[in-house]
Amino acid sequence: MATSKVSATVYDVSGKESGQVELPEAVFNVPVNAAVLHQAVRRQQANDRQGTHETKTRGEVSGGGKKPWKQKGTGRARQGSTRAPQWRHGGTVFGPHPRSYEQKMPRKQRRLALKVALSVRSQEGAVRVVEEISLQEPKTRVVADLFAQLGAGASILLVIPEHDLLLEKSTRNLASVKTILVTNLNPSDVLTAETVVFTRSALSQVEEWLA
Repeated sequence: MATSKVSATVYDVSGKESGQVELPEAVFNVPVNAAVLHQAVRRQQANDRQGTHETKTRGEVSGGGKKPWKQKGTGRARQGSTRAPQWRHGGTVFGPHPRSYEQKMPRKQRRLALKVALSVRSQEGAVRVVEEISLQEPKTRVVADLFAQLGAGASILLVIPEHDLLLEKSTRNLASVKTILVTNLNPSDVLTAETVVFTRSALSQVEEWLA
């Protein structure tokens, strides 16, 4: 395990700098592995697909029970049903049906991809750490002012250690903020956000999980 550290600035709830925190290099400063990162993001996108699309074959379309015309003697091509694919309102050939798009990926590779994503954001200076945010009631303005002071930009990923109803309600009306638990942290959200903001306890959990 690597022992050298990289640091990040810590901010209090008002958005003022309150010190520095050491980030484990094993999590926030690993070499970039583009192949693993690409695979992890593609896996997440695939697993997010519902796969509920459905088309009807000629056997599932209603109607078409009667033969359109007799088999011989008309001079026209033989037809058995008006629900054959070549007919208007007919069935679909080789159309999509419900299926799972789930992709598998070894746990070690998934964790490596997350560490690569966090390292990329850390090297870009896009990682922030804030003291614990304690609210007595939902206050969207307090959270919005905090992110404004941090200069977090237009797309923010707030990482918290566990569900906090008051905090989650406070960020719900902010279109630029996505709140996520440490256990749900993933490369796609990390790379999509302009700034990744950890609470101190969330950062400790990440270190215990990935370092």
